Amino acid sequence: MTKAFVTGAGGFIGSTLVDRLLAEGHQVVGYDNFSTGRMEFLAKALEHKNFRLVKADVLDPFALSEAIRGSEVVWHLSANADVRFGLEHPRKDLEQNAIATSNVLEAMRHNNVRDILFSSTGSVYGEATIFPTPEDAPFPTQTSLYATSKLAGEGLISSYCEGYGFRGVVFRFVSMLGERYTHGHVFDFVKHLLKEPTRLPVLGDGTQRKSYLYVGDCVEAMLKVQSKMPDGFDVYNLGADEYCTVRDSIGWITSLMGLYPKLEFTGGDRGWVGDNPFIFLDTKKIRAQGWNNRLTIRRGVELTVSWLLDNRDVLEA
Repeated sequence: MTKAFVTGAGGFIGSTLVDRLLAEGHQVVGYDNFSTGRMEFLAKALEHKNFRLVKADVLDPFALSEAIRGSEVVWHLSANADVRFGLEHPRKDLEQNAIATSNVLEAMRHNNVRDILFSSTGSVYGEATIFPTPEDAPFPTQTSLYATSKLAGEGLISSYCEGYGFRGVVFRFVSMLGERYTHGHVFDFVKHLLKEPTRLPVLGDGTQRKSYLYVGDCVEAMLKVQSKMPDGFDVYNLGADEYCTVRDSIGWITSLMGLYPKLEFTGGDRGWVGDNPFIFLDTKKIRAQGWNNRLTIRRGVELTVSWLLDNRDVLEA
């Protein structure tokens, strides 16, 4: 049993991880300001004797340091994940991703907590030229403020591992799918189609190729790594061993909803600045640990659509 501290505990991945940690008998402190997280995602956890929730902000170093005291491992999952609109509020990524990570690391240092696992992104590879893209691929020019801020977080963690003897793991995710999903293309398409079932605006030309991962498979991979924490610093790509096009995803979504909308493409090979047209990560490293994703991308999309249709209040939040 470990004493785990989870930032972003009320979020999509965070709440799924919290439930899994509690099911395995760990003590968990969840930390969230609920700017995007949802209290109902923690309904089950709040009934558990081994769970404590702290409503506070990672930008509050004093509250953070107090809450983290006594923990043994930190899962730092809180972030601003709004890639598309990052240029409209450029300081947000800096504060909520880079500065927040610095605050977490300092709270750990002051409380003698040495293990951290961090949710980064496959977007740090920018416009990659190697596919599938391995962890040691060269970094090209960064294309989004989100990826830049996540890369800054990675750098801070590696420096604390080197300078203060921390043990740190960075997970570079593809986009996630599954229950409690609250933003992304499936969310946007389902929300629009419920209001306008005969037409669907689509950013780009629909040929963008992306890999995705079911949230349950993601949590399994993270726990697999945490069970054998490396000395020092390490990086793992997390994703499925396949990818799909936006058109593929639209076909699965509309088929499940029983709709045949007219598709209205904006054109071009991407939807916005930083929307890399091809994301496909090499996951040999995590698979060598004995992990494999159980669900296909198509099944992940279908489960996400079904959950959204059963939880329409999330679409309106």
